[in-house]
Amino acid sequence: ITCAKTSEAEQLVEGGIRDVLIANQVIGTDKTDRVAAMNRKAQVRVAVDSRTGIEQLARSAEKMQVETGVLIEVNIGMNRGGVEPGEETLELAAYIDSVKGVHLDGLQAYEGHLVMIEAYEERKKRVEKDMMPLLETRKMLEKIGYHIFISSGGTGTYDITGNIEGIDEIQCGSYALMDTSYKKIRPEFRNARYVLATVLTVRKDIVVADVGLKGLGNEYGTPVIIGHPDAQVLYVAEEHIVMKGVKAAIGEKIKILPPHGCTTNNLYPRMWISRDGIITDIWDIEGRGCLE
Repeated sequence: ITCAKTSEAEQLVEGGIRDVLIANQVIGTDKTDRVAAMNRKAQVRVAVDSRTGIEQLARSAEKMQVETGVLIEVNIGMNRGGVEPGEETLELAAYIDSVKGVHLDGLQAYEGHLVMIEAYEERKKRVEKDMMPLLETRKMLEKIGYHIFISSGGTGTYDITGNIEGIDEIQCGSYALMDTSYKKIRPEFRNARYVLATVLTVRKDIVVADVGLKGLGNEYGTPVIIGHPDAQVLYVAEEHIVMKGVKAAIGEKIKILPPHGCTTNNLYPRMWISRDGIITDIWDIEGRGCLE
């Protein structure tokens, strides 16, 4: 299971997951100590892109008498984390070999700059092109004796990246619940998450409900109102969503699909699970507030 933060990994390990990838750099000895502690109970790997990060992970692992597996993050165009493919990656691999407490298990790359290209063939073409330097880097490492795997990909590219020879695992997760942004490019997955809001005000053709920016991640677009095909969201304020084209009375419940599920789930302590309109379970969102 992939996560982004040390505290999220702790929740996964506590919940019984025994193979976890923190697909992000972990910096700070307070955090690397926690990674080492988790490696006493599970296999918790970490993405690295600097000697500083490697040294901190190594010192913590040595202190707790464990070994932490690492994946070198390779920049393939996202221009966020990562080292450049080729020689820069090979140099960091050699440095990992020189340090006790860490072991090079693989490479990580994320084509996040391409996952939202709406035209499938264009998305496929661009992904295959940008993956080439990563695959060539793997061959260079294997030629000098490394045995590694590549972890990459997301919901937007799962059937592209996942079918490229040399990619061993994909890190997609949004497919499970979806949101309106991903639905545009991944119609094969159903939206399975909504926020239930209450109508507060009806004024002429304006309807206002009690969910706003504090309850919806909407940096990727506009929320969708289920069951109201003519709905037009005028704006989303801190505590309100203001709409036209919605036929609803004060006190009525409306279902809102968030544009970005990842920044919606973390706002709530629990999910109410329903089937055929009936609540069947309640799940705690244990990763809520796991920001470090």
